Amino acid sequence: MKALLLPLFFLLFFFGLNKNDAPETVLSLDGTWELVDFYTYDNNVVIDTVERAQGYRQIKMYNNGKVMWTRFVPQDSVEWFGYGYYENTRDELVETLEYGSSSMMKIIDTARVFKFKLILKKSSFSQISTDENGNYTFSENYKRLN
Repeated sequence: MKALLLPLFFLLFFFGLNKNDAPETVLSLDGTWELVDFYTYDNNVVIDTVERAQGYRQIKMYNNGKVMWTRFVPQDSVEWFGYGYYENTRDELVETLEYGSSSMMKIIDTARVFKFKLILKKSSFSQISTDENGNYTFSENYKRLN
């Protein structure tokens, strides 16, 4: 019996079969997301939640390094959409826009790269704007549609 248990113990130890060592699930932005609400921050703490206005919709689509977004504001005749590419790490999102609606092109002409702190979960994410000291200022919060 000892002769059987010793090799088994050695194999378990050698291969480190431990439930806590399971590979970490890698989350992805790929998919379609809808804006839920906005947060404002003070000292990196949420101080206000701003809900979407009635009829307001903002959708983002990420796929294979590309991003496209659109915004519909019922009481505004200005069109808003943008297209470009993105990169993300576990805690940072960088979107580089290369094309957009007329109103967005005015912004793209002055600022093409947008960097955010990223909090990504399986069915939601937040892109958080920061000030020059890295403090949170404002976030857009999304839910996954697919």
